[in-house]
Formats: sequence, C-alpha cells, structure tokens
Amino acid sequence: MALDTSPEKPAPVRVISQLIGQWVARLGPVWVEGQVAQYSRRPGTSTAFLTLRDPHAEVSLTVTCPVGLLDALQVPLADGARVVVHAKPSWYFTRGTLSLAADELRTVGLGDLLARVERLRKILATEGVFADSRKRPLPFLPRVVGLICGRDSKAEHDVLENARRRWPGVRFRVETVAVQGLNAVSQVMDALRVLDRDPEVDVVIIARGGGSVEDLLPFSDEALVRAVAAATTPVVSAIGHEADTPLLDLVADVRASTPTDAAKRVVPDVAEEADRVARARERIRSAVRHRLDRERHGLASLRSRPALADPHHGLRLRAQEVDALVQRARRTVRHLLDRAAVDVDHTRARIRALSPAATLERGYAVVQKDDGTVVRRPADVAAGDHVRLLVSGGEISATIR
Repeated sequence: MALDTSPEKPAPVRVISQLIGQWVARLGPVWVEGQVAQYSRRPGTSTAFLTLRDPHAEVSLTVTCPVGLLDALQVPLADGARVVVHAKPSWYFTRGTLSLAADELRTVGLGDLLARVERLRKILATEGVFADSRKRPLPFLPRVVGLICGRDSKAEHDVLENARRRWPGVRFRVETVAVQGLNAVSQVMDALRVLDRDPEVDVVIIARGGGSVEDLLPFSDEALVRAVAAATTPVVSAIGHEADTPLLDLVADVRASTPTDAAKRVVPDVAEEADRVARARERIRSAVRHRLDRERHGLASLRSRPALADPHHGLRLRAQEVDALVQRARRTVRHLLDRAAVDVDHTRARIRALSPAATLERGYAVVQKDDGTVVRRPADVAAGDHVRLLVSGGEISATIR
C-alpha cells in the first residue's frame, strides 16, 4: 500500500527504511548461485563476509555467513570460486543496505561446471549458434587486426611477433583485459564491442595462453558466446592449446589451435605471397608466349597458301576462264549464224521454186480482171473487159475483143 506523502507531509527516513525491510522480509529464504568476488574473514569473529557476484552481469550482493560454514568446506574458499548459498535477504535498518544471511554454503565443483558447460553446448548447438552456415570468411589482408588478450601476456607477444614477421605492415588495435577470474567475461565482452564498432577493424582475435580448466571457464560463458555470435566482425578464437576446447572455439568464425596459429591464419606470409605472385606471373608469361607462338605458326601457314602468297593468281585464272568463255561464246554464235544463213538460203530457194514468180520467169503470164480476180477460163471474161497480164518483169494492160 502506497504511503500518503506530500511535500508538506514527507515520511521520515526511518519509516521508509522500516517499510523496505518489511518488503524484503517477505521474500523468504532463497538459493542463490554466484561467484565469490571478495572474501573477508577477520580473526576472532564468528561471521565472515562475502561479496557474491553474478558472472553474467555487473551485479553483486553482500553475503554474511557463520565462520563454521566456511570451515566445513572440503576445499578452502577463494576469490573466483563458484558457490551456491541458502540465505535469507536481510535489510539493515540503520544503514539502509541489503545483504544475504547465509545458513548453508556449497561450492560448485569442477565436474558440475563442466556438466553445465556441456548442457549449454547442446542448447546452443540446437539453436544453431555453432552452425557452419553463419561463420564468415576471414579477409585476405585486413586493414587493422583487433586483438583481445591479457596485458603483457605471452599470447599477445606470440600474435604480434608472428603476424609482423609474416606481414611487416600489418596494423593492430590491442585491447588488454583480464583473461581469467571475476572480471574476465565482462572485460572481454566490452573489448569485443569496442573492436566490433571500429570500421577499420576487419578481424578480431581473442587470445589466451594455456591454463587449467577453471582458468578457461570464462571462455565458455553463455553471455560471451552469444556476444561473439552477434558480432559483425569475423572472430578468431585462440584460447589455450590444441586440446582445450572452450565454447568460444565453437562459436568463433575460425578456431586457431594457439595464438601463434591465429597469427598465421589472420595475415598472409609476404614471402609466400611474393613467391605465389612470381609463379603466377611466370605461368601467365608462358601462356602468352604459347599463344603467340601458336598464332604466329597459324599466320605463317595462312600466308604460305597460294591465295595469300600470290593474291593475283586467282584473278588471273578467273580472267583466263572468262576469256575462254567469251571466245567459246563467239565461236558458238558464229556457228549458229552460219547455219541460220544456210537455212535461209535453202528456204529462199524452196520458196522461189514454189512461187508464181518462178513460173512467170519461164514465160507464163497471169491474167487478172480489174478487181484482181484471176481469169482461169475464157468464159470468165467477155468482150470489152479490161484485164492485166502479169508477166516476169511487170504487167501488161489489154482489152478482150
């Protein structure tokens, strides 16, 4: 129920603190898991103080517990240990602070942690976080290589030294972080976000040298794995040795067995590339020479053919053929004309022999009336009729008596 307060009737601090304590008390005892960020145990006191931190977020709570709970642990408690506590939330009325009063404390063993990692691996695999289809190829020659590693670590030295030995002009942007312990996950994620936002960074290497299984557990953290999966820049995982396989290796776009191997995968070897370019240029020269030789031989073969060796030879042959055809045509026409002339003469002779003119030339005459009718019998004319006598060489007019 909300308090009835106003600027004129404010509630005292003690009232607010009491109400908060009442609401906190309603929560009741709970089981809480976290990572020991700070452990304080003063000699001669019966209460120890722990700072319990959430490994996935910047959230922490103070835990008070009897010293007997700590003494009962088989393994001494240390900073960074994973624990599960049964505690009741407690509100300190006078100081206005919240803490957990623990009555039971259990450490999370390595076996439990590895089992959790395995369960997480199966869940993420089912979601497709490790699928090869979402992995991106590395650039051939990155403009800037982002490197996330421990400060002054051997991993940093191995990556930088081997990369610059392979390609002296390579540029790096190094983000040093804690690579184990309480702050490892958050610092690695922050560094990844910074490098992923840099437009010049073309690839990011997350490197750490070898270590125990507990030391490498931060690189199997779910929040870090999902952050790498969400990054837009290709990520290379170089954690531990070949046998170490944190979940970061599975989600990264490329998994390198060691930091040295990461340097070899990220930048090419300048000597190898120069040798490869030289071999490629030689192959190109050889191919060009072979092509030129083949074309040269083909051109020589074409030029050796008669049509190209003596271009006018074909024209001369065609001209001779034309001349021969013209002469043949002329002879044929003359022969046809001669035969036609002979035929005309023969026809003329036959016509002349069959024509009346030939008869007239032998002394005969043709008698015609004025109307052109041929007189065939004496009865065809009467006395006084005028007739024409057609004889060889002309006609004669006469009158019948």
